[in-house]
Amino acid sequence: MREIKSSLEKRRLRGVRVISALSALSMIYFGVINAGKEKTTFGFVINSEWVIMKEWAISAATGARIFSALSILASIVAVMAYRKRSPIIVPSSIATFGIFMAFITWSASGKYIPFTGLLQGALLLAVPLVFGSMSGLICERSGVINIAIEGQLLASAFVSGVVASVTHNPFWGLLAAPIAGATISFLLATFAIKFSVDQVILGFVINVLVIGLTNFLYSKVLIPYQSTWNTSPTFGKIDIPILSKIPIIGPILFSQSIVVYLMYVIVGGITFALYKTKWGLRTRAIGEHPTAADTVGIDVNRLRFKNVMIAGLVAGVGGAYFTIGSVGSFGKEMTAGAGFIALAALIFGKWSPIGALLAALLFGFADNLQSTLTIIGVSIPSEFMLMAPYIATIIAVTGLVGRVRAPAADGIPYLRGGVH
Repeated sequence: MREIKSSLEKRRLRGVRVISALSALSMIYFGVINAGKEKTTFGFVINSEWVIMKEWAISAATGARIFSALSILASIVAVMAYRKRSPIIVPSSIATFGIFMAFITWSASGKYIPFTGLLQGALLLAVPLVFGSMSGLICERSGVINIAIEGQLLASAFVSGVVASVTHNPFWGLLAAPIAGATISFLLATFAIKFSVDQVILGFVINVLVIGLTNFLYSKVLIPYQSTWNTSPTFGKIDIPILSKIPIIGPILFSQSIVVYLMYVIVGGITFALYKTKWGLRTRAIGEHPTAADTVGIDVNRLRFKNVMIAGLVAGVGGAYFTIGSVGSFGKEMTAGAGFIALAALIFGKWSPIGALLAALLFGFADNLQSTLTIIGVSIPSEFMLMAPYIATIIAVTGLVGRVRAPAADGIPYLRGGVH
């Protein structure tokens, strides 16, 4: 126990030091050494929402200094909180926000940043990551490692696109997608739980299988007969009365498609169910202490199998977003590693629904930021900007976010009477 606490304190200290150093470097480089000479303009209106402030123009140098100063102050608070053994998540988050904003203000000197659009795009890019991380959360809280998130998302994207194209109705595609995700989960559950196959290797094998199968069908069916099999309708935006008119927040959260609204419901439902219901208590029990759960009458493997199937249903909705939620057609390997980034979000979020949600949003923001800055023509090499989401992913799994511990029985097959 002392070793665990010591390791936790070391990680907390490392995180505080890194954030403090980055805050200082932000002030020195963005605000002093290479300060911008022009103004950066932030736009806050994208639809017909109520207007409080349409634009905000500020000197790039002044803005970078203000946000860097905010980051430094938050870092100081984080240091004080660390010394008092208090939580550091809030000041650390504020410091990180300050660093991001200092960088944006500096890099977009003389440019226009559609800030509300930037956040809206970040949310949209995060949608499949959120569904994928929720799928991984249900599995791993149950004691099953889910490396097959990529395969679940890709298979669901393919099936939803094809079904919606054939029926000319995106709702049928949305109904078919969870079935595809659950089918992949059935393979995972069968071999991992019933036959005790190594779950990490199994996950990669399933991903390769799905990639190969969808690529084959894409080449042999979707390309030759695209007008019939690969031209699906998509869901339009649904504006929620009054809420969609709220400045900044309205168009981001309340002017979205049905898939995004389902994401809100699913994240809230999983959060409630995991911590407030009998199912959640039993799920956490079989992921931490399956032997103890077995002794009180819980059928460990049966519940694990059930939860892996539920996870497939959740991932399926996320896969549907790639086709009927956005572009309207299936593309070869269109998930582009989203399943693995979702897995990183799960680790970054410390195996909690809200933590995974916030991590997925951070990755979505990093991804959209590089796209936005590349489009407006910043003087940063595009190759470096393309690295941004993956740098954030690496940071997520290095331990800088504090103690990261998977459920104790994660990845360990269970046999009645013991584990092996």
